Amino acid sequence: MDIAALSIAMNQATLMQNVSLAVTKQAMDMQQQNTEQLVEMLDAPHPTAGHTIDVQV
Repeated sequence: MDIAALSIAMNQATLMQNVSLAVTKQAMDMQQQNTEQLVEMLDAPHPTAGHTIDVQV
């Protein structure tokens, strides 16, 4: 294998690694946002909770 072909192969491998890393980072960022939204939703009180009382006599 000559130097030019080796250089191209190494650059392609580096590019694929960088693309894979970018996709993984994007997925992690999206999961972080989903987690934050879920925690925010769980912390919010139910809008009708506490407005009515069930009483039996």
